[in-house]
Amino acid sequence: MKTLKIPEATIIRLSVYSRHLTDVDRKGIVTTSSGDIAEGVGVSPAQVRKDLAYFGEFGTRGVGYNVKDLRQHILRILGLSVDWSVALVGAGHLGLALSSYKGFRERGFIITSIFDSDPSKIGTKIGDVEILPIDRLEEVTKQNQTQIGIVAVPSAVAQEIADKLIKAGVQAILNFAPVVLNVPPEIELRNVDLAVNLEVLTFNVGAQRF
Repeated sequence: MKTLKIPEATIIRLSVYSRHLTDVDRKGIVTTSSGDIAEGVGVSPAQVRKDLAYFGEFGTRGVGYNVKDLRQHILRILGLSVDWSVALVGAGHLGLALSSYKGFRERGFIITSIFDSDPSKIGTKIGDVEILPIDRLEEVTKQNQTQIGIVAVPSAVAQEIADKLIKAGVQAILNFAPVVLNVPPEIELRNVDLAVNLEVLTFNVGAQRF
């Protein structure tokens, strides 16, 4: 997909479309249109058609899209037709919230291992996953053939954890630590800085006053 230069905004919207189609499918609706999808997610019908056109032709002119078929097409595009093994590093408040989020499993992201350095947490469980010591990260991550690592640790140790995950063979990292990570170009890295997102909100709210 990267060679096609698909805009990241398009990928984000595809994820939104797929969740919308899941809700529509649960309601028993068989056929939908670009207008229906657009209304459901807050974009224009032309934007829906443009986003889908990057990946081929879907639906029938004058009829619309079969909801189940379009949803499956989008899930395949997003790589969600298979389950993904995820390692979560950091079992603090954020890690606990992430590991308890049911939406991950529903979308095929299975947290197969959790790691922490706090002796009081090691050996306890979050759901059915035991919290393991950091020194077992490489061993267990390799054993589970884990593709994605989530870094939810203090910034001071985030790079060290990222290095361990990469050495263990993960292909992508979702980083919640407020620090810039240095990773090889072949590693997909996504940073989620909650404070920055809040600051964008306050800027936009404040800008309305001027």
